[in-house]
Amino acid sequence: MDIKKRTHIVVPRELVDEIDKLSGKRKRSWFITQTLKREIRRLNFIDAVKETAGAWKDEDHPELRKGVSSWVKNLREEDEKRLKEII
Repeated sequence: MDIKKRTHIVVPRELVDEIDKLSGKRKRSWFITQTLKREIRRLNFIDAVKETAGAWKDEDHPELRKGVSSWVKNLREEDEKRLKEII
């Protein structure tokens, strides 16, 4: 079950008016909750990108030296050869 907690926040009146216009007064909490969830996911994603920056080393993946499209093309050609051998 989703446990809820009531909280008090102070928001500029113009912002509340915009929220109410978009969601309706009866769905204000839902709107704010969805918006906060989306922003938290975005900020967590940015943190993860920053933490992993530089983790990919080109020297660890020589098969991609000519580009991903070339690598994929080679994989597909190898698959075609194997398929012809089987048939």
